[in-house]
Amino acid sequence: MAPAPQFRVAELFAGVGGFRLGLKKAGWTVVWSNQWEPSTKAQHASDCYVEHFGEDRHVCDDIAKVVQGPQSESILDHELLVGGFPCQDYSVAKPLAQAAGIQGKKGVLWWSIYDMLALKRPPFVLLENVDRLLKSPATQRGRDFAIILSCLAQLGYVAEWRVVNAADYGFPQRRRRVFLYAHRLDHCGYQWKPMTRLYVDGVMAKALPVSKAGIKSVLEAEAALPQEPDIELDANPYVVSETFGIGLKTSPFANAGVMIEGRVWTRVVTPIYRGKKQTLGDVVGRTEHVPESYFVSGDRVDTWAYQKGPKSEPRIDKKTGHEYFYSEGGMAFPDPLDRPARTILTGEGGTSASRFKHIIADPKTGRLRRLIPEELEELNGFPRGWTDTGMSDGRRAFMMGNALVVGVVERIGRAIKKEAEACLLQKATDNAREAATDT
Repeated sequence: MAPAPQFRVAELFAGVGGFRLGLKKAGWTVVWSNQWEPSTKAQHASDCYVEHFGEDRHVCDDIAKVVQGPQSESILDHELLVGGFPCQDYSVAKPLAQAAGIQGKKGVLWWSIYDMLALKRPPFVLLENVDRLLKSPATQRGRDFAIILSCLAQLGYVAEWRVVNAADYGFPQRRRRVFLYAHRLDHCGYQWKPMTRLYVDGVMAKALPVSKAGIKSVLEAEAALPQEPDIELDANPYVVSETFGIGLKTSPFANAGVMIEGRVWTRVVTPIYRGKKQTLGDVVGRTEHVPESYFVSGDRVDTWAYQKGPKSEPRIDKKTGHEYFYSEGGMAFPDPLDRPARTILTGEGGTSASRFKHIIADPKTGRLRRLIPEELEELNGFPRGWTDTGMSDGRRAFMMGNALVVGVVERIGRAIKKEAEACLLQKATDNAREAATDT
């Protein structure tokens, strides 16, 4: 009798547990996790994670040291590796060595993901980042993302990505993030056709449908003849680091794409969603009590209005003394309750007036106020009170600025699980066929 299938997850850069919450709802089990904030003694995110999930197989230490040191033996085998890692400079520090692999800049977390993939060889990978990753750095547009795709190809993975605005799929926050899914080539084989994968049967297409208007002829042609790639990446990530994107004013990577053995197909896709759409007002309407400190006093309203309003004025650089002209457009003030919220940023907390913090007219009193931590949590799909684990309200807001939308992870996690189940079925079929041939 075949062993029961396992759907185990290792979670890197776990934060306060958004990936874990979404994947649990999708049928996955996290068996190992890591969260560590450098340059600070207090580990608020890790403490919050442990408060909810326990400390068994949770490591609060520098992931680079963990993966490359004795602690790597504590990392359990897993089918899916996940992580939301910071957008940094991913340039390769030196060429490939015959046995040593690649070396990136110190302190850059992508290389810890690379080391983890090389060490544990999970069949599936799901990563999340800000959409800026697709076009950074400014001097070589798209280079950083190209390096990541090149590394995945070198390690034997095919991949697909999608820039997702959570509000496009009914969630109450306009939060844009790029999700990158990778599948190990030798796990159960693959028959990916790039355009079909991108629009019809890929993990992203199934989890987060897009419009297929105008592509019928492309899909029909692809059934007979493979589409030519838009980009061909060098097999050496060092070469990609040195050459990709030089002279480009815009990134060649669109908001969706597929990578197969270093060949890349990329398109601009349009989300399709016909379900109920949640708004900021839906979330705020569930709030029963707001502390007085969150309301804006009458003498501070003008300051908030200035921060939110349009500006066209001379200013002086404090460092150089140089006078320059500053201008920016206005923002809605207060934030409308009949639409999804703007993106929560890490600076959302605190009482000081800010252009980027949310200000609403409280539906019960009509008074202007900031959003409370519980509302920020719900806007990301966390249960209310999730971060109430001993940290300040400002720190709780910071955590939500760093978090992801749980429901988006759940949808993608379900699609990956179905792909994993299909792989298991294919393996069982192939094994049965081989057994029958042997007899």
